[in-house]
Amino acid sequence: MNIAVLGAGALGCAIGGTLAQAGNRVVLINRNAAQVDAINTHGLVMRTPEGEQVLKTTAATSAQGLAPVDLVIVLVKSFHTEAAMGAATNLVGPDTTVLSLQNGLGHEDVLAQIVGREHVLAGKTYVGGVLLAPGRIISGTAGKETLIGELDGRLSERAQRIAATFNAAGLATTVSDNILGTMWDKLLINVSTGAVSGITRLPYGPLYQIPEIEATAVAAVREAMDVAAASGVQLSYTDPRDAWLKASAGLPADFKTSMLQSLEKGSVTEIDFINGAVVRWGQRCGVPTPVNATLVACIKGIESALNAH
Repeated sequence: MNIAVLGAGALGCAIGGTLAQAGNRVVLINRNAAQVDAINTHGLVMRTPEGEQVLKTTAATSAQGLAPVDLVIVLVKSFHTEAAMGAATNLVGPDTTVLSLQNGLGHEDVLAQIVGREHVLAGKTYVGGVLLAPGRIISGTAGKETLIGELDGRLSERAQRIAATFNAAGLATTVSDNILGTMWDKLLINVSTGAVSGITRLPYGPLYQIPEIEATAVAAVREAMDVAAASGVQLSYTDPRDAWLKASAGLPADFKTSMLQSLEKGSVTEIDFINGAVVRWGQRCGVPTPVNATLVACIKGIESALNAH
């Protein structure tokens, strides 16, 4: 398959590199020139449990001048989706599929406005990647599931073809007939801990010791579940506390959510596509979401204070 990864950071390189290793033609697109130069000069260095591999693959700082591909995998930060895809429409031909594997909810709508809903496939991945240095990553693909699916739940030929390509490369991938439900399940996990940890600056150990924080987190998840039910989305959770408990399962006490990591770096968070998505969907279906709206407001305030200094 001819594949472009839009947003080839640690995760994009882990997925793109694994697909390239299996013989697909992959171009890794990342605005970071140091990352791109390192990959083009020395190859992509991927560290896995089996050891280090060096992959010869192409990288570029933009999609300019590139021909249409079979598949565009979108992995840019949520708030860059519109600008990144808007500048990469030349990658999309009549038969191109655009697959978002980003965190949160709402990218599929942003992408559909740019390339047309018929090109868009939604997905969620549990694959991990850590950037060690430009062009060097730790790739965590073993036993990590990826789910993809059509927004309307059809088990389409193109979704099955993409899943087959991923599986052939060793990326365990399933085509879901309820991808929105899958995305909401993952959203509930992010809703439960992202904002409360970002606001309090607490890693998981102390975060889970404070009953008032648990009560707030569970209330935020309950709102999200009510919104999902009113929107006809089928969840696998019935008790909001289960999402709060699952969020920290198997993770160390010093674990920090990506929202907390973003704020510590002084960068903007993905709040608009996490708790903000719950608020937006709630407005659409008439379900009030005061807890999530409050969490969004607090994070926006912290972001503003960081940018003021």
